[in-house]
Formats: sequence, structure tokens, C-alpha cells
Amino acid sequence: MSAPRAGFEGSYLGANDRISPRALMECKICWTTYDPAEGDDYRQVLPGTPFTALPEDWTCPGCDAPKAQFIVREDPGSEAMREAALIGARTALLVADFREVYHAKMRDVPIINQALHVEAVGFRAHGEGYLGVLIAPWFMNLILLPGEGQDWAGLKPGEKEVIGFPSGAYEFLHNTREMVGGYKACSLFSPMADFTSQLQAVEVAKAVMAELFNGENLEETDRAAEIRAAREAELAPPPEAAPEPQIEPQPTRRAVLTGGLSQPSGASE
Repeated sequence: MSAPRAGFEGSYLGANDRISPRALMECKICWTTYDPAEGDDYRQVLPGTPFTALPEDWTCPGCDAPKAQFIVREDPGSEAMREAALIGARTALLVADFREVYHAKMRDVPIINQALHVEAVGFRAHGEGYLGVLIAPWFMNLILLPGEGQDWAGLKPGEKEVIGFPSGAYEFLHNTREMVGGYKACSLFSPMADFTSQLQAVEVAKAVMAELFNGENLEETDRAAEIRAAREAELAPPPEAAPEPQIEPQPTRRAVLTGGLSQPSGASE
């Protein structure tokens, strides 16, 4: 039998944090392979059971060696696991930063929704960064964080950038904070008075992430031109002619993403 293809040197030794649920493990005594897709008929382990979920007293079907004597033969999920760890580290800093904002500046402000707390939802790789939704007791924003090897410390707070997605193009504001560094934010809701629970806010955040990448939401208009036209209309003097009849406005892309609940506002923090 061919030599094992170890993903890391030495035995498994209980290193659950170093292997994914898809890892194929190999006994270094007799080279018997444990494949999570197949399980272990001999000890009535069901197919789909990851190696990390095996009972502690499980032993090799070939030679009765303990779990600790297994090494990684192949791990198709290791890269996804590594990326998840990177995203987790980035979002942990983001959450810590805005918890600090809440305790230092916002906790006694009237617009605060006391039913909510700071939470990062649905972050995933997007381009060279990580995209997701940040919930806070006073806002919900799309947040784009720098990816591995990216440094956005030089972003100028308040500078605007239009970023494209399958559902359209959206305006993000650049910002920096002490812990998270540079990031980009697109306002979805502010304030958060319409939310009755954290669970409701999380479900809306998940729906936003799904609709953001839904190409069926794409409008035919150019978003950048739409933004410029709206600003020009705001700055133009009011016309002296008789008022035009009221026309029901078409939903904006952000209204599509948020179910029409959000009101126009700048990105918070």
C-alpha cells in the first residue's frame, strides 16, 4: 500500500481544530482509512460522521489503534476551514470595536434599541475582502472588510465608493476604527426601532445577503447615474410651476434588499 499523504506531521492526537469535517484519516499503524462519507460499518458509525465526531473510545477497524494514532491522508475542506478562521478573526475585531462604541458613546442614546446587541452575520469572501452584515442596537450595515494581505488603513473616512454586486451597485462609505482598521459600510437600517428581537434582525441580515447576490433584483438603470441625479435634484432650487401630481416611487435597490423597511440615511459609523 502507498505511503500516507499526511496533511500535518505526526499523529492526529486530538487536534480537532486542525482538520475539517471532510478530512480522510489514516491509521499510521496499518494504513486503514477512515472516510467520513462512508462511516464505519464495523462499529455502526453512520455515513456522514466526521472523524472529530467519533466516540473517544473508537478504535481502528484494522488494528484497534486509538484515534490519536491517525494522521490526515487528505482534507478537501481544509482551505475552507482556514478561510473561516480568517473571517472569524476579522469579524471578532469588528464586533469588539462596535461593542466599545456602544458602551462608550451609545448605550444611553434614545435611538438605541435595547432588544439588540452587536453581531456580525453572514460574512463571506467577496473579491479581495470579506462581506457581511453588522447588526448594532442603532444600525444595520453591509460591511466590507479587507481580506488576507489587504491593508485598508489608508482609507479616508467619509469617502464614497460605488461597489457592484449581482443585484446592482451600491454606495459604500469608507471608514476606519482602532481595532478593525479600514472598512467600507453601506447603510441598510438606521435607527433600528422596527426590530423587536435580535433573532428578527439576524433573519433580515441573512435575507439581505441572499438578495444581494440575486441577479433577478438587478435594475436596468445605472446606479452611479441614479445617485448623481438624486443629489442634483436635492441641490436644485424648487420649481415655481404648479406641483406635479404625486407618483408612487419605484423601489430602490436597497429597498429591494431590506423589504422596503429602510429609510434613506447615511451609513452609521
